[in-house]
Amino acid sequence: MKTLFIPLVAAGALMLSGCATLAGAGIGAGAGAATAAVTHGNVKKGAVVGGAAGAVVGTVIGR
Repeated sequence: MKTLFIPLVAAGALMLSGCATLAGAGIGAGAGAATAAVTHGNVKKGAVVGGAAGAVVGTVIGR
């Protein structure tokens, strides 16, 4: 979980600075990890997939 927490904190800090791509990645990673935890899935894989999807959404919306 430590390896997942550090990038989430970094993404959160960058989100506050206004980068839409990283904001989307941070939100997506958190949502993916939470969903995986609730459904007893792989939390790390959920965070990676959620982060990737969130980054795409953040990039599209941020333009």
